[in-house]
Amino acid sequence: MFELDLRSRAPIYEQLVEKIKELIINKVLKPDEQLPAVRVLAGELTINPNTIQKAYRELEHQGYIYSIPGKGSFIRPAVPEDNTARMQTLENELSRILSEMLYLGMPPRNIITRIKTLLPEGEGGKIDD
Repeated sequence: MFELDLRSRAPIYEQLVEKIKELIINKVLKPDEQLPAVRVLAGELTINPNTIQKAYRELEHQGYIYSIPGKGSFIRPAVPEDNTARMQTLENELSRILSEMLYLGMPPRNIITRIKTLLPEGEGGKIDD
């Protein structure tokens, strides 16, 4: 389910957080689906259970999962009203990235075209202008 790069400079828990977020965003993991138990995943990945627990705590803090004591951790359904702080963070990050692209000389038209190709079809993506 997860492939981690043990030689990467990124901490293992951060790699795990990013992999799980990617699976949630790409709808591989569905809302209310249960994540593997900490001990089970630690055994599969042969890493310390505390590392898995740290990743799960971070995902819960970011609003991607929720925990039920005694039951486990589950994928949190997206609720747009609950994501205002995270959306603001992402908008700031996007603004920084766009500014850097403009600084490096990419014309605004090319940026818009690139964004459209990254959006899913039906959401404004893959449109030829």
